[in-house]
Amino acid sequence: MPIQTHVIRHPKERLSKCSLTPLHDRPDIVFHKCSHGFEFDASEFTLLAVDAPALTEADAHRPLLLLDSTWRLLPRLMQSLRGAPVRRSVDPRLVTAFPRRTRDGTDPPTGLASVEALFAAYAALGQRDDALLADYYWRDEFLRGWQALQP
Repeated sequence: MPIQTHVIRHPKERLSKCSLTPLHDRPDIVFHKCSHGFEFDASEFTLLAVDAPALTEADAHRPLLLLDSTWRLLPRLMQSLRGAPVRRSVDPRLVTAFPRRTRDGTDPPTGLASVEALFAAYAALGQRDDALLADYYWRDEFLRGWQALQP
């Protein structure tokens, strides 16, 4: 059974550069734009976060929630959430293959590109889905790093 996933995107996120844009036609992934006044009831969801306990197959009964934004703009997305989602993280040893260029140093060391985080989350939930990375330019580099961490 596919993992039901909701993505909340910051309105300033550039679709032309977004790693999730190729996934817009997937029926198991619902995209929301966090425009002015947007609210989302995150109760009963698993929220992917960098500073949380590890995601495991025991979390598979809840739908995933991914916030898609630059790290600097992430607080605005967090303010749109209502309820109390269960916060979980992917393996903190994973390193992004996406070439970062932040000027203000707001990216956490364990931060991943959105599609990388989604792939790692699906794999942690026991449903590895390589199709998520099919159009990701840095797919091979990311998969090499991910594979090196597997038992």
